[in-house]
Amino acid sequence: MNTQMYHEITLALEAASKDNSSITVLTGSGDYYSSGNDLTNFTDIPSGGVEEKAKNSAILLRNFVGCFIDFPKPLIAVVNGPAVGIAVTTLGLFDAVYSTDRATFHTPFSHLGLSPEGCSSYTFPKIMSPSKAAEMLIFGKKLTAREACTQGLVTEVFPDGTFQKEVWTRLKAYAKLPANAMRISKEVIRNKEKEKLHAVNAEECSVLQERWLSDECMNAVVSFLSRKAKL
Repeated sequence: MNTQMYHEITLALEAASKDNSSITVLTGSGDYYSSGNDLTNFTDIPSGGVEEKAKNSAILLRNFVGCFIDFPKPLIAVVNGPAVGIAVTTLGLFDAVYSTDRATFHTPFSHLGLSPEGCSSYTFPKIMSPSKAAEMLIFGKKLTAREACTQGLVTEVFPDGTFQKEVWTRLKAYAKLPANAMRISKEVIRNKEKEKLHAVNAEECSVLQERWLSDECMNAVVSFLSRKAKL
């Protein structure tokens, strides 16, 4: 996920929220659902220095996550392979998450000197219990698709060989349901939480803005990029 992709996904969600589609599906292209943030984002420093970069990144992230919080139609993740970071944390804002049994779910924030985003600091403890959420968000435990399903993050897991066929057959059936009824049902389910989620999003982005400027984060990113350069 580079800066351009954050902008493009935000624009795509805004367009989908207003068009005549009944449901919206997010999936990955290729072997991964998403490999998380492109850490070379950190090396693109504007003239205002690292402080300006951190501030701009926090605004970008807050707007990006805000689009998921406010999305009015059923939003479904089709997790076609491994998922890392922001691609995992935002899953708590989807209405259904379908996964291939080949997928894994990883949030290595502490390893990078970072902290949770995507409202996961609030949604994950509610979905999977505080201690299970801590294993993922603090200690960076990588979950298999079956584990993620058992813990409530994933709705259903499918064999990889039949994954696309089974999931898209189901989604086409969902798309034929009355669109207004689905939208209204989602509103009834989600509206009570919206204000809280926006507050959580703002707090997470504020904390991250500080983390991005920390020695821990900068050292971890430099270490990661130097290891990658040696590969």
